[in-house]
Amino acid sequence: MFVGLALLAAAIEAAVGYPDRLFRAIRHPVTWIARVITWGDRTWNSAGDSDLQQRLQGVALLLLLVAGSLLTGLLISALLHLVLPAIVAFVVLAVLASTLLAQRSLDSHVAAVAEALEGKGLAAARAAVAMIVGRDTKDLDEAGISRAAIESLAESFSDGVVAPLLWMAVAGLPGALAYKAINTADSMIGHKTPRHLHFGWAAARADDLVNLPASRLAALWLALAALLRPGLSARQACMAAWQDAGRHDSPNAGWPEAAMAGALGVRLMGPRSYDGERVDGPWLGRGRTIATARDIRSALSLYRTACGLQMAVLLLVLLALILTM
Repeated sequence: MFVGLALLAAAIEAAVGYPDRLFRAIRHPVTWIARVITWGDRTWNSAGDSDLQQRLQGVALLLLLVAGSLLTGLLISALLHLVLPAIVAFVVLAVLASTLLAQRSLDSHVAAVAEALEGKGLAAARAAVAMIVGRDTKDLDEAGISRAAIESLAESFSDGVVAPLLWMAVAGLPGALAYKAINTADSMIGHKTPRHLHFGWAAARADDLVNLPASRLAALWLALAALLRPGLSARQACMAAWQDAGRHDSPNAGWPEAAMAGALGVRLMGPRSYDGERVDGPWLGRGRTIATARDIRSALSLYRTACGLQMAVLLLVLLALILTM
């Protein structure tokens, strides 16, 4: 049942995304989770607490988020199946679950960067890429903008598409909600800043754990997708992921980013700037450092193929489960 739910949710989200009108009316489920995290950070995270107190309070907030997400998902599922015919409840549940995926919105945001580079100039491209990356963008040239967009596409494919879909297939709506709670907590408080070093420790470690299988799976989907895209290299995607993923400062993000770099024949990461401070990060991949809007288009093509492969595998798994029933 959960594999079918994940497949239908992915198809719905790919077709319609999350409508802007709905977002303006009720926001997005992630924004509701973010409000709880903001409340917990404001209420439980005090500079006067010891490091141990901050860490324990961060653990408590994470447990509250996960338990609340699991309970919410279970209650919604139970209520729908109680008041609606089974097939209708299943479809409604898939519609709700589709809001936790980001296939279409990720595609749109990255495509906007390519469109800006192709016809609107560097200033518009910098503004577009600033919507999806955390680094400084005001001084980026075309190559820097292109690399930043491609890196964001690869990393977000893992934690915005593959991971929630994986946990949805394993544990239904409750599993996907719990994943999004952990991932959102990591993005908000899982930083090594003085305020969040200890309070966000549990969120950061939990996010590393739940994203571990998805990051490797995302690299696999990208490598397999490269087999189907003329001019891209599955072999180089595999080699880059194997050799360079561990050079990334994240235990997970390096896998899809390195696979993307290898497939496209470019190098990603490298030196960049955050809040005015230069970070001399390692390069991922063995290709060229010069990237263009054309490379973003190739990355998007690879990404769309990988999303399609993922859905095809879900369909095959569902058929196999049906045949064994």
